[in-house]
Amino acid sequence: MVRTTVAINGTGYFLAQGQDIEDLQSRIEAAAASSGRFVSFTVVGNRAVSVLITPRSQVVISVETVQFDPRDTGDDEEPFGGLFDF
Repeated sequence: MVRTTVAINGTGYFLAQGQDIEDLQSRIEAAAASSGRFVSFTVVGNRAVSVLITPRSQVVISVETVQFDPRDTGDDEEPFGGLFDF
């Protein structure tokens, strides 16, 4: 499966499957063009993340192929990856 990583100021986030990358890029660009705004997305583990993007934020988006993980559905109503999820 394809795994997309978004690194913001050096901190990487693996996006959950089903995220619209072009939409996320547009929202990041709009936030960077303003004085700053929170941008939300869902990461692997089906967890919601919000980051403050400002004109000084550094954002890198990369794509790679990884082994399929059936739990990675992008549904933040069913998170996984906790202490008991081995």
